[in-house]
This record gives sequence, C-alpha cells and structure tokens, in this order.
Amino acid sequence: MSRCVNIIGSGMVTAVGLNALATTAAMRAGIDGFQETQFITPGGAWLIGAPVPLPRDWVGEKRLAHLAAGAVVDALDGQGVAPEGLHIVLCLAEPSRPGRPVRNVERFGQRVLEYAGLPARTRLHVVSHGRPSGLVALERVRRMFQRDEAPHALIVGADNLLSGPTIAHYLREQRLLTADVANGFIPGEAAAAILCSAGRPQHFALTGLALAREEAFLYNPKDRPLRADGMTQAYRDAMTAAGLDDFGQVDLRISDLTGEAYFFKQSALAMQRTMRLHRAPQAIWTPTDCIGNVGAAIVPLMVGWGLTAFERGYLAGEVALIEASGDDGACGAAILQAAARARVAA
Repeated sequence: MSRCVNIIGSGMVTAVGLNALATTAAMRAGIDGFQETQFITPGGAWLIGAPVPLPRDWVGEKRLAHLAAGAVVDALDGQGVAPEGLHIVLCLAEPSRPGRPVRNVERFGQRVLEYAGLPARTRLHVVSHGRPSGLVALERVRRMFQRDEAPHALIVGADNLLSGPTIAHYLREQRLLTADVANGFIPGEAAAAILCSAGRPQHFALTGLALAREEAFLYNPKDRPLRADGMTQAYRDAMTAAGLDDFGQVDLRISDLTGEAYFFKQSALAMQRTMRLHRAPQAIWTPTDCIGNVGAAIVPLMVGWGLTAFERGYLAGEVALIEASGDDGACGAAILQAAARARVAA
C-alpha cells in the first residue's frame, strides 16, 4: 500500500449539473434530469431520457468529446498537476453495444485532449468494458503507480445511450422504462473524471479492488440461475485487500443499479452472502435515480460522489464500497476509505 491510489479530485458533466459540485448537490437532494426525448416508444409516447443540457447541439462523437473534456477540466481545476507527466485512462462503451458513440478511439482521444487544452502527446490508455470500465481503469492505475510510471493519472468515463441505434436495440429487448415495461432503465449520457495520485494512503484512498465475472449474467444463453457468485467473489476479494472481515464493516454502498430487477437481485445476494455482523441499515446511493443509465461514465461518477461526500462531511461513515456490473457478466467492487482508516488497512 506504499504506492496506493489516492483520489484527490473529480469532475462531472451530467443531466443535473455541468460540474462535480452541481451534480453531487443535485444527486444528494434527489433532483433528477429526466425529460421527454425525441424518441418514440412502441406505444406512441415520448421516451423519457436524461440528456445533458449543452450550449450547442453537438452530436455523436464530437458531443461525447465535449462532455469528456468538460469533466477533465473540472477534475484538474485548482489541482496544480503538471500535464507533462499525466496519464489519462479513457473508459468507453463495450464495442459490441449497438450505437456505440465512439467509432475511432484514437480520434476521440485527441479531440478530448484538444477540447480540454491538454498537450496532444499526453499518454492515453483505453478501457472499453461499459459500466465496469472504471473499475478496470482503477486496477490499471494501481499497477501503474506500483511500477512508479507516473505520479498522477486521470480516469475519464464518457458514454451516451441516447443514440438512435442504441435506443432501437434496447426497445427491441424491452429493457427501457416505458408505460408498458416497468422492469427497465432510463437512458442517459454523462462524463465523469477522477484525479488519482500515487503515494501513501491519504485523503480518500483506494484500499481494496477486485474484478470478477458472473456466469449467470443477464439473459445468459444457458439460463443459469443467478446466485451472484461473481459479485460475491468481488466483494470478498475487495474486502480482504482492504483489511475488512465482513460486509457489515462497510458504511456506505454506491451502486450502478439501473432499475432492472436482475441487478438489484445480484447486489442483494452479494450483500447477504458476505454479511454476518448485525448492524444498523447501511446507506446505499444510486446515481442512476437522477441521471439515468450512463454506461461507462458511472464508476468515475460514483467514486467522485464519494470523494465529494467525504470532503463535504456527509459521507455515511468512513468506508465506502463501489460496485458495478455489465450485461455480459463482468463485475467488480472497490473499497475506498478515509485517510485514518486507510492507514490502518495499509
């Protein structure tokens, strides 16, 4: 833990705010950014979504690059980080998803750097696993810091589920929330960034991280029953790395639950299988209640909300667990702790 990942800054561009402070304040107050979109449901009603209110009507890859650049600028503001040694890890949608907004990853990365005012030679890394991408990015940054490759890294997640092909796909699969489908999610768009620094655990530190795969994933072709084996293993491995013996020692869970019953069941089963201590009910925060399903942007956003809550004094306790899972069974968990607890775990 001598070269662990410390979270020192965050940036966000969402349907409820164009920076981290505005977004986290809105989510804390339960304010949502849901509105009618230009898409029509099979029943003839306007589809509800969570678009970002941008000053110009950018579309496609250019729009997403502006979202990502806004989050980058917000995260770096006032941090005094030299751009020369900065590494950026881009978290994007999985290549198999219909309507994926980024078609040329290299071009997209250069656009983000240009719009954010960063040097074109800034080192870029790409993770394309959808919602769990941010957890994979944290693992990459952790290894990067252990090898002493950089003093700082920026994890940037950006995604947009409000494109025609994406909406058409999820409508066919009956996975969007409509008047006729209660077990569905609200599509959104967002970008979020977290600034990480290497060193001894301080401020708000990553003390445990685990990645796993659920064989009984959503609509798996073998129709395996869900036992949440993957997420349960991720919980256990993350807690072990953080020096925790039981899920009851976790004070707060921040989850990427989208509104679909499968993921609620997965999270509940993982909690039940790892908790033995009796305690008061744990707090659980679900950003998608306010900003919809934002795909690959969700993990940096959840970590950033935890950081803001810690700095503003409303974090529910000192130990937070971040969880995320994808449609293909990829899942993971991360433990973040306040500095005093992190030093003990170290």
